[in-house]
Amino acid sequence: MGEKRFETKVIHSGYKSDEFRGSLAPPLFQTSTFTFDSAEQGERRFAGEEEGFIYSRLGNPTVAMLEERMATIEKGEKALAFGSGMAAVSAILVALTRTGDHILCSQGVYGCTFGLLQLMKEKYEINHDFSMMSTREEVLAAITPETRVIYIETPINPTMRLVDLEMVADVAKEKGIPVVVDNTFSSPYLQNPLELGCDFVIHSATKYICGHGDVIAGVAVGPKEIMTKISMTTQKDIGGVISPFDAWLLLRGLKTLPVRMDRHCDNAEKLAAYLSDHHAVEEVIFPGDPKHPDYAIAKKQMRKPGGLISFNIKGGQKEAQAFINKLKLIKIAVSLGDAETLIQHPATMTHAVVPKEAREKMGIKDNMLRLSVGLEAWEDIRDDLEAAFEAVRKESTMETGSI
Repeated sequence: MGEKRFETKVIHSGYKSDEFRGSLAPPLFQTSTFTFDSAEQGERRFAGEEEGFIYSRLGNPTVAMLEERMATIEKGEKALAFGSGMAAVSAILVALTRTGDHILCSQGVYGCTFGLLQLMKEKYEINHDFSMMSTREEVLAAITPETRVIYIETPINPTMRLVDLEMVADVAKEKGIPVVVDNTFSSPYLQNPLELGCDFVIHSATKYICGHGDVIAGVAVGPKEIMTKISMTTQKDIGGVISPFDAWLLLRGLKTLPVRMDRHCDNAEKLAAYLSDHHAVEEVIFPGDPKHPDYAIAKKQMRKPGGLISFNIKGGQKEAQAFINKLKLIKIAVSLGDAETLIQHPATMTHAVVPKEAREKMGIKDNMLRLSVGLEAWEDIRDDLEAAFEAVRKESTMETGSI
């Protein structure tokens, strides 16, 4: 038999039931520490001369199962699981940089990643710059002698712009610079950056990996030697580790990832088409739209265009907030990838920490809304959007006295 397909790997990889008394579901090792057969065995394990578990901050069987499964589906050598997506981001960036270094970032990143970059600049003199990375020449021009990391979100949160990962990876390899990709918006089902030549992949596993809105977690995947070093230094000493129970929930969530992603994507395509034709919408930004400026990149490196839609409503912040306040089925919340459809206002929520001038340069307008399309019947999501549009229209008509 050949290599198993993705849909099989997310269910079976990293676990052998015959090693755990035939239990079909992976066991939960809800323990903080592990016993040794002898003092000498403890000595050997702490010295790294013998494999085995010591303390759950340093490793846990349930967590190890999750890490092996994530490494398999992201087609990497080794994965590490963390207590949050930001713990994963910070562990990788801290491990790869030192005082005086420079990080080149895609033009737009998650608000808390922006905050981390600012912290690293203020406290440790690790500088950063943003680039659209639209062409090879643009990437080369943005690299400095101090650049030690290229950090990319694609699709970018929340502007939904894309970066050609293969092109950037080729430039980075010429310069000997590792490329880190936040793959949260795509999940491993839609995009595999390591296959395109990138070096590290990060996920907020809170989102599509979990899929049920009940876990905060992060995952990073990369070369075995470096990831092992990170696990025994940055991760161990800063301590942003995942709990065994959360790892167990992620293993359960992963089993349905392909089925869920297909539904998210199918719903999103239908809703993007609906919003594109709506008179109250100024612009729809969705990678599956042929009018999207990076549509060709989406077709090249993503299996489907994803389950997130950003759109600019006609008006400004006031109109955007008035609209989402009228929604009933769709919930106002800042996460994504859940079974429920969620909507948020990036300028005052996820990216509020980003100064207005920087936000606007990233393309985050005051009238932008980000819709995380859920698993409900798409017609019901559409009807809720339409009812909110109509309610806002009626209120506006009453205020102006128009007929």
